[in-house]
Amino acid sequence: MSGSSNGNGNGSGGNGNGKHGADPLRAAEAFPDARVILARHGLHAKKQFGQNFLISDRAFRAIVDATVRTDEDWIVEIGAGVGTLTARLAERVTAGKVIALEYDADMVKVLREELAGVDNVEIEHVDAMRYDLRMAAKWRGEKISVCGNLPYHIASQLLFKVIDARDSITHAVMMIQKEMADRIVAPPGGKEYGAIGVMLRTYADITTVAKVSAGSFVPAPKIDSTVIRLVPLAQPRAPIADPKHYSAVVHAAFGQRRKTLRNALRAVFPDEAVDAALASTNIDGIRRGETLDITEFAALATAIPPAVRTD
Repeated sequence: MSGSSNGNGNGSGGNGNGKHGADPLRAAEAFPDARVILARHGLHAKKQFGQNFLISDRAFRAIVDATVRTDEDWIVEIGAGVGTLTARLAERVTAGKVIALEYDADMVKVLREELAGVDNVEIEHVDAMRYDLRMAAKWRGEKISVCGNLPYHIASQLLFKVIDARDSITHAVMMIQKEMADRIVAPPGGKEYGAIGVMLRTYADITTVAKVSAGSFVPAPKIDSTVIRLVPLAQPRAPIADPKHYSAVVHAAFGQRRKTLRNALRAVFPDEAVDAALASTNIDGIRRGETLDITEFAALATAIPPAVRTD
């Protein structure tokens, strides 16, 4: 995020050292622009990583304010890029730590040079999908927070990775494609409401932090972005006995949007099991999947036995 909007964002490497502000010349530089850093290192955005570097001070402030709670926070940053967000986070968590993940080896070198005087940054050259968030929390001894400018092509996977590790995470602040954010926060009944929003909001409260235009990045992507804040719930929003089965029911309901709920579910589960579940939950099978709320999806998942699944 500090460096890339929809690429570059799933890893980072090395280890930080030094104290923020230890170099008065660098401190006076006051968070250089990503374009300045790229020019300094003779680099440019790479299409294979989908790199778009954030340059909006307003967006940086919104992300940092939504992420940092105390100066003792430990923050895992997904996709540190050239370190523009990393440096801002590190300045705010003076008694904490920023674990900066970056996948692009060139960006890792940049991070190690640009943040060489910052001792509360730990740089990890790693694919964020392979990084163990729970281990970071164990290292700290308590929950961590997560921040990231997510690569658009794996944003949903990274969001679910956070959900999977929710027992170790206080909150996550993520920049994602605007269209995805709209789907995630959409209420039941509209065309934007879908499986990703149901699944994420079953396990977390999700709010919009800021909208970020394409012009806030260099190079500018073809789409706008949105920063969202995800706070894991202590318990799922409705009773879920089998999370995998619940996911299968939710995805089945949205699998064929033009079909009624009954027919969409029958495409995955036996007819008699679907009919019995609809009857026992008093959910009208003529409805469409996008009209159901999380409580109704949970009730259906409880009523359809996992053992009779046919997928």
